[in-house]
Amino acid sequence: MKKILIAVAAALGIGAGAANAQAPAQLFVSYGGYTQMDASDCHDGWHGVNNAWGALNAGVNFKVAPGFWLGPSYTFSSTDTKGEHSSKIAYHAIMLNGRYDYWRNSIVKLYAHAGIGVLVSHMQPRGGDSYNKTYCAFQLVPLGAEVGLSRSVAMFGEVGYGAQGLLQVGLRFNL
Repeated sequence: MKKILIAVAAALGIGAGAANAQAPAQLFVSYGGYTQMDASDCHDGWHGVNNAWGALNAGVNFKVAPGFWLGPSYTFSSTDTKGEHSSKIAYHAIMLNGRYDYWRNSIVKLYAHAGIGVLVSHMQPRGGDSYNKTYCAFQLVPLGAEVGLSRSVAMFGEVGYGAQGLLQVGLRFNL
């Protein structure tokens, strides 16, 4: 577990270091529905798992080249299980994300987005000790659209698959 967290921290440090101090940065917050955690077994084989309520995402992106952004993100989600041996499960994902803007006009920007990192499922069984299980977290988005609301705020929507959600909507703030 420590080795995985150290590797993710190193990757995030390299990604943040790749962006020079003069490059523009964006902060984003979003909500995503139907996540990787719902679609695959990221709950250590527990049965009767309810679908999670979605995922809250936050992160920062640094412009490293024209049309290319790189940065870390954090995702939180949770669920519970049914039955006599029930459990609460909290999901924490830390990823390094890349975004490429492939088309734009004066109103809309279209882009692709990919991310990879670690997903920690924190199992909290009723009547037992809590424990963690780690999985590979990822996000693949072939179609994302951003509309600027002002010089410093934009809203966006993405259709893809991964820890951040199948359908993701949110806001970006230019720093």
